[in-house]
Amino acid sequence: MNANGNKNGWLHILLSPGGRALVALVLVFCLGIIFNADGAFFKIATHRDTLRQSSVFGILACGMTLVIITGGIDLSVGSVLALTAVMYSYMTIVWRWPSILSVLLSLLVGCACGAVSGSLISWLKIQPFIATLAMMTFARGLAKTVSGNRKIAVTLPEVTDRTVPKISQLIDSHILGKNLSVVTVILFVCFIAALIALAKHRWGRELYAIGGNEEAARLSGVPVNWSKFFVYVVCGLFSAVAGMCQAAQEQQGDSEAGTGYELTAIAMVVIGGTSLAGGRGGLQLTLLGILTIGYLQKVLSINAVPEASRLMLTGVIIILAVLTQRRKQA
Repeated sequence: MNANGNKNGWLHILLSPGGRALVALVLVFCLGIIFNADGAFFKIATHRDTLRQSSVFGILACGMTLVIITGGIDLSVGSVLALTAVMYSYMTIVWRWPSILSVLLSLLVGCACGAVSGSLISWLKIQPFIATLAMMTFARGLAKTVSGNRKIAVTLPEVTDRTVPKISQLIDSHILGKNLSVVTVILFVCFIAALIALAKHRWGRELYAIGGNEEAARLSGVPVNWSKFFVYVVCGLFSAVAGMCQAAQEQQGDSEAGTGYELTAIAMVVIGGTSLAGGRGGLQLTLLGILTIGYLQKVLSINAVPEASRLMLTGVIIILAVLTQRRKQA
């Protein structure tokens, strides 16, 4: 009886969203061990680079998780990243504004984009898919207009100081004996901040209520419009953070940056087990999704799998993750 109970308990854990996400991560690690590219997978540098390369996507995934919990979606995160990267590069490279001012204004750019999307969704009642699709197109076009279709870097003719701004050097640096990148630290700061807001703050409970049943949440006194508006503002804020990290790592602001990043961010959230229907999921699950996708891409990379194949595989994984969710809900 106890043995059966323990067996059923373990089975329940494995079939839970967290259990499935953990199994996926373990399988990816097993792939890395088997296809280790002549031992490359076992090197510390490989894991350090995996976390670093996953960090920008992970920051976007933190914001995307909050949106998806409400039953929404944000397709504009990649374009907002690009717009922020361009503005940040102008302020730090071309205009040489103080670092604090440049960072704050860059964050404001992301929040403003999120505020527009949130307003369209909350008060004008436009579907999140349509509203954020419009913002995705607008932000990308604005990034191209502001940059003049140029990459904003120290090589521009109008730039007199050819040194990389100190704030970008800091963001692109490493700590702990060069074994941990600052970008990865920024990811975990964003993760902890979002986790606390979701688990400890009333606003987090409101997001779950909205995703579970919006009308019931409204009748229960939840300020649905304001809560949804704020979640898109926060998602825009995280997109801005990711944009600054991207610009710092590439040492330029590129209006083409972030193309397709929304796909990877959504994949991380879904593979982690957060339901696209809303009302279920969490940041802990998304962290598993970030590591799973990050290590999967690294394993494919060190084994010289073409990028096109990696993108197709990511699409297949999203479908499989959604089908698994539907089977569990049934």
